[in-house]
Amino acid sequence: MTPETEVYHSNKIIPKKISREAKIALSYFPDLEKVPIEFRFKEDIKKSFMQAQPRFSNLFHGKKNRSYYVFISSKVNIEGEDFSVDEIPPDVLIGWLGHELGHIVDYRNRSALGLMIFGVRYVTSENYIRSAERVADTYAVERGMGDYILKTKNFILNHTHLSESYKNRIKRLYLSPEEIVVLVNDLKKEEDKNVEDGG
Repeated sequence: MTPETEVYHSNKIIPKKISREAKIALSYFPDLEKVPIEFRFKEDIKKSFMQAQPRFSNLFHGKKNRSYYVFISSKVNIEGEDFSVDEIPPDVLIGWLGHELGHIVDYRNRSALGLMIFGVRYVTSENYIRSAERVADTYAVERGMGDYILKTKNFILNHTHLSESYKNRIKRLYLSPEEIVVLVNDLKKEEDKNVEDGG
């Protein structure tokens, strides 16, 4: 740990620069409270602003004993445009972090071999990327982060400094704002029905 980071819940290492946003995102994932996660700035993440992944050193220690990274680019170059974490509104950053935590929820359901297969398929199949990214969005929305995820999508798709090819990739591989709204509404209907049924 460095002076620029802090420990949260004894097992989360968070850069102070994004401490508030990370803690808010984590509050929507009580199932990850005991899971060690290190949020770390990284210089170069290709084609992305953030990336969640298991720590390889304990990948084979069993699902309950794994720890994870959420890598964040302090500055990312997407299609020739520099894009900095300082340019991102807080609610958008919270949504972005929530999406990555959704990936960690997904990873925790997979065996070590399953994660290795996931990694290979993720880099070789666009259809698999689409499925994985939509699962991560869905986990975040199911936990109540729909408004944050929606703000993140709209920020990306409406950001003038991002190229059209990057925006098209987001449109192709991730849930659209319209799909997120439908998912949020469906979850609300289901919650209302459970209340009516006394469940």
